[in-house]
Amino acid sequence: MKRIPSTALVAFTAWSMAYAGNPKIASDLASADPASVIDVIVQFKQPPTEAHHDKVRSRGGRHKRDLSLIKAGHYALPAGALADLAGDPEVAYISPDRPVRAFLDYAQPTTNASIALQYGYDGTGVGVAVIDSGVDANSDLAGKKDSRIVYQESFLAGDASTGDLFGHGTHVAGIVAGDGDKSGKGKRTFLGIAPNANIISLRVLDANGNGSDSAVIAALQRAIALKQQYNIGVINLSLGRPVFESYTVDPLCQAVEQAWNAGIVVVVAAGNGGRDNSAGTSGYATITAPGNDPLALTVGAMKTMGTATRGDDLIASYSSKGPTLLDHVVKPDLVAPGNLIISLQARKSAIADAYPGNGVPKSYYANGNSPADSKDYYRLSGTSMAAPMVSGAAALLLQMDPSLTPDTVKARLMQTATKTFPSSSMATDPATGQTYLSQYDIFTVGAGYLDVWAALNGAATVPGGASAASPTAVYDPASASVYAVNTNTAVWGTTAVWGTTAVWGTTAVWGTSVFVGGTTAVWGTTAVWGTTAVWGTGAAQGFTAVWGTTAVWGTGAASSPEAINVAIYGDK
Repeated sequence: MKRIPSTALVAFTAWSMAYAGNPKIASDLASADPASVIDVIVQFKQPPTEAHHDKVRSRGGRHKRDLSLIKAGHYALPAGALADLAGDPEVAYISPDRPVRAFLDYAQPTTNASIALQYGYDGTGVGVAVIDSGVDANSDLAGKKDSRIVYQESFLAGDASTGDLFGHGTHVAGIVAGDGDKSGKGKRTFLGIAPNANIISLRVLDANGNGSDSAVIAALQRAIALKQQYNIGVINLSLGRPVFESYTVDPLCQAVEQAWNAGIVVVVAAGNGGRDNSAGTSGYATITAPGNDPLALTVGAMKTMGTATRGDDLIASYSSKGPTLLDHVVKPDLVAPGNLIISLQARKSAIADAYPGNGVPKSYYANGNSPADSKDYYRLSGTSMAAPMVSGAAALLLQMDPSLTPDTVKARLMQTATKTFPSSSMATDPATGQTYLSQYDIFTVGAGYLDVWAALNGAATVPGGASAASPTAVYDPASASVYAVNTNTAVWGTTAVWGTTAVWGTTAVWGTSVFVGGTTAVWGTTAVWGTTAVWGTGAAQGFTAVWGTTAVWGTGAASSPEAINVAIYGDK
């Protein structure tokens, strides 16, 4: 049993309020004007047929897209018909078609991927599905003869173009698989983690970086269908939205689980809400969906500090922290470089036009002293940039051994991650000058810092029938402690992957450094949750803020303007 004393469960009050009405209807539909027509995702108890679609049509609805991956459909429906439809015994859950948003020079050696490359691990033959804003046909992804963008498709209604008008997906794909062609003959080479992997570009975000649950689910559905044809072993989701309900009914999370169960590693950005103190929690419990799902490999962001060594790297203050809202899943699983990352620039993209200050001077990497900014590379920050670091690492593991399951890939990456951190660090927002204190606990850095070469040399294996699902944090009022509980057993037993055996023990997976009070305590009474440390003694802070019943969680906290802007400007 692993003990996590002191505080941070997440508002059971919010959970109770969410289900105070009809348990089949998402709480954020309660405010819908009954006379309006809204886009919803209706999950049924079996894959929907025309008879199921007719049930919606008979109530004034219109069928827009099949989402059979999660036994669902995307519909336009009068809000006034929601309660009547929910009364149908074939209906399991109704939620809005919610909006989602997009949230390398030093990063490659910092993760020890450069060592892997020396031994021939470059992602050859492995397909990585980038579900994002599209990917431009840049030479760093085209290869010497043929493009490694082997498939492209748009899931945006009324927009079949697959180019990257926003600029996010191209940058992400470059971190996964850029081969540095445009920079290879100069002072620096910008290599991705798996520079010979193939990219499957599934566009779900428009020119402003906006998308929807239904588009992402449809893209996940397509990735599964194309798995064999393109040897898709990894899906990268550098996007998300706030958590509105338990992952067990959230359609986005359910789609991620289907992809995972189909044998694809799903890597998800943790979110950029680590500075959000709107609930008095200093950014804890801000992991976004679908990174809140226990199966997903959820990634937070580190700062390389502009050096190729790992020893001086620090957590990015904006990186979202766990545990997850409502379900209290221990997240993130891992952290990776995500701050001021140089990668591919999409031509004429909205991000590059809006933030010219993030350009990369050609003199930085090319021979000569040209002051002009590069048209090929660009600098971005956020957990969106950290996730593809891990996706690339997963591709290398699958190149080495194609038989590895998603659970084993996740376990090896977590077990071999570097677990040596300082106890805390300070960061300054370059735009406002405001400072932020970060504590290096299990809900900030997860199992540690990505180490690609160590993962390739790892030997951990998740046995058949077991799962590497992230555990849940549960508060025990009798002992005033928090315990990590596996999702498949009562309290982490020997039958669980993250059990008490030597392989999966505390020091093997998370190490002692991320448990502030040692092996038995993540949060000791004098550490981050103590009365004299970060949280102070106020009633609105400390213990009751995260684990108590008085916390108030705003639905937009995880996607606040600050969270989006910090992903552009970075962290000093």
